[in-house]
Amino acid sequence: MQMKRIRRPSSLALTAALLVLGVTSLVAQDVRSNYMPGTDFSKYHTYKWVTIQGASHPNQIIDAEIKQSVDAQLSAKGLTKTDSDKADLYIGYQTAVDQQKQWNGYGMGGGWRWGGGMATATSSTIDIGSLVIDMYDPATKQLVWTGTASKTLDPSSNQQKNQKNLDKAMAKLLKNYPPKQ
Repeated sequence: MQMKRIRRPSSLALTAALLVLGVTSLVAQDVRSNYMPGTDFSKYHTYKWVTIQGASHPNQIIDAEIKQSVDAQLSAKGLTKTDSDKADLYIGYQTAVDQQKQWNGYGMGGGWRWGGGMATATSSTIDIGSLVIDMYDPATKQLVWTGTASKTLDPSSNQQKNQKNLDKAMAKLLKNYPPKQ
């Protein structure tokens, strides 16, 4: 009778699998945008910040940080901010902070020859902040562009890290603005 040796997965392989699970939960910011087909974005040169009624907004400090980050990106695209009601675009935003489970895995062990080993996975809850930017054409009163950046706002994070994360997200979100049609 022949016997085959069955290899058990090593604790190192199990540890690697758990680490991959932990790393995949730390995915980079997700950005999405959409625009009204047929819109001539070349006619927009100025913009004004407006408040979206019923939208969720953060405190005054984060409000200023969001606007500053978007202003920098739009300025680089050649748009000028104004307080005039005659602006070519009205821009508003809203935020949402949701919670998501994060799994962290770690372990140690000797491999398949020695057997055994230990691996542990723990979970924690993290806040995932989304920021939605909307652009309206005041002449037609229509939404012409919208963009969402997820995993962007973290109210529990330190201010410098939050601003850096926000700037990175807005650069990524507005990278393809104006859209090529």
